Amino acid sequence: MTGRFIKPIITNNISDEVDGDIAGEEPLSPIARIFQSTRLYCPIIYLLGSKTLIDVDAIKFGLNDSFVKHPRFSSLLVTDDKNGGPMSWRRTEVDIHNHVYTPELDPNMESPDTFVEDYVSNLTNTGFDLAKPLWELHVLNVQTSDAGATAVLKYHHSIGDGISFISLLLASSRKASDLKSMPSLPKTKRPASFWNNRHGFWGPIFTICTMILMAFNTFVDMMHLAATALFFKDTDTPIKGVPEIVRLSCKRIVHRIVSFHDIELVKSAMNVTINDVLLGITMAALSRYLNRRYTPVTYGYEKEQDVTSKTYNNLPANIRLRSTMAFNIRPYPGTLPLAEMMKNEAKVRWGNPVSVVIIPITIALLDDPLDYVRKAKAVVDRKKLSFEAISTYSLGRFALKLFGHKLPVAVTYRVASNTTMTFSNIVGPQEEISFYGHHLSYIAPSAYGQPQALTLHWQSYGDKIIFVLTVDPDVIPDYKNLCDDFEASLQLIKDAVIQSGVTGDVV
Repeated sequence: MTGRFIKPIITNNISDEVDGDIAGEEPLSPIARIFQSTRLYCPIIYLLGSKTLIDVDAIKFGLNDSFVKHPRFSSLLVTDDKNGGPMSWRRTEVDIHNHVYTPELDPNMESPDTFVEDYVSNLTNTGFDLAKPLWELHVLNVQTSDAGATAVLKYHHSIGDGISFISLLLASSRKASDLKSMPSLPKTKRPASFWNNRHGFWGPIFTICTMILMAFNTFVDMMHLAATALFFKDTDTPIKGVPEIVRLSCKRIVHRIVSFHDIELVKSAMNVTINDVLLGITMAALSRYLNRRYTPVTYGYEKEQDVTSKTYNNLPANIRLRSTMAFNIRPYPGTLPLAEMMKNEAKVRWGNPVSVVIIPITIALLDDPLDYVRKAKAVVDRKKLSFEAISTYSLGRFALKLFGHKLPVAVTYRVASNTTMTFSNIVGPQEEISFYGHHLSYIAPSAYGQPQALTLHWQSYGDKIIFVLTVDPDVIPDYKNLCDDFEASLQLIKDAVIQSGVTGDVV
C-alpha cells in the first residue's frame, strides 16, 4: 500500500523552462487539494471498450495531439514543503511512451473477462509515479464479451471530474458513423426556474412561498449534513464496510450494458427524469440484494421468490441507507466544447466544480416496482427545492480559506464514512464515437479511494447506458449477483410500465 500515497515532488525553484518559456506554477483548486489528501485520495478509472484490436501507435499519436497538449495532462504535481507552500501544477514535457502500457497477452487465454477484471483491480492498489503527470493508459488487446479490446485510462481526480473528461474525450473523437464529423454534444436542459410562468395575482405569492420552502429545506439539509459528519450513521448492513479498511482495500470494478431506450420508456411513461429512473432502479436492486444477504440460506438464486415477494421478506425494519451523490454545480448543466471550458473567463470551467448531497435510499420490498421510481422522484424533487449542493460547496471553500484543507477533508471523510455508498450519473456522447480510429463499444467510469464499500456510476453512451459497480470484494463478495439484481430490477420496472398500458412518447 505504500506506493499509493507517495509524497509529491519537492521543488524550491519554479522558474524551470518548458518549450522555451518560463513555466510558472498554478495552485491546485480547493476541491483538487481535497482529492490529494491521504484520507480522500481519489483516482478515476475509465474503461474504453474498442470493437477492434487497438493500434497502440495510433493511440500514442492521437494522445500526443490532444491529451499531452492539455495543461492538466502535461503538468507535474509539485509542492514547496521546505517553505510551507501549497501544492501546485507545473507544466513539463511529456514522453508518451512513459504513459502508455501495452502488456503482452495471450489472445487464447481461458477467461479474458476475468483477466481484464483482475488487471483493473490490481490498478486500484497501485499509486501514480509522481515524477510525471498523473495519468496512464493501459492497452489490453484481448477480446472480452463486450469488446474486441480494452483501453484502461487511469488519472487522478484532482486533474478533473467526469464531465471534464467527457469534454476531452469528445474533442479527441469523431462520430463512428462519419469519421469527418465531431461528436454531437450531449443534450441537457437547464432546470426550469420557479420564476418562470408565474404571472398574475398568484405569481408573487407562489415565488415567496417557494423561496421560504427552499430556505427551510436548505436549513434542514445542512443540519442533516452536520449531524452526519458528527454522529448520524447508516445502519450496519452487509454492504457497509469499515471505513478505514475499505478506503485502502483493492477494489473490483464491474459493469453491465443495458438499453437506454428502456430507461427512456420508463421516463416517458411515468413523466419523470432519467435520474429518477436510475435512482429507482438502484433502490429496487439494493433491496433485492440485501434481502438475499439477510436470507439465512445462501447468496445464490435458488429461491428467486425470496427477493421479489413480501412473503419472503427478510429485511430488518427501518434500515437507514444513504448515498452521497456527486452534484455538478456548473451554471450550465451539460458538457461544453473543450475549447470553451479551457477559456479563463468561461462560466463552465474544466476541473472539479462538484459538490455532494446526501440521498436517502429506500430499502424495502414493494409490491409495485414502479413505486421505487415514485419514491426516487420524491427524493429528487425534494432535493431540487434546496440549496444544499451550493451551500456545501460554498462552505467548503470558505473553510479551506479560513482553516486550510484539514477541516474540510475531515468533514468530507466523516460524511462518507457515515453513509453507505456513492451515486453518480454522467451524460455521455449521443452517438457512438471513434477514438483515434477505434470504434468504442462502451465507456465505463469508476472512482475509488473513498471510505465506502460501494460506488455506483451510470454512464450514457449512444443508445446504451452502462452501470459500473466499484466494490470491496471482502464486503460484497457476490458483486456479480448485485449486477444481476440491477438488470432484473430494470426489467421488472419496464414490464410494470408495459403492463400498465401507459408507455408515453419515447424521444
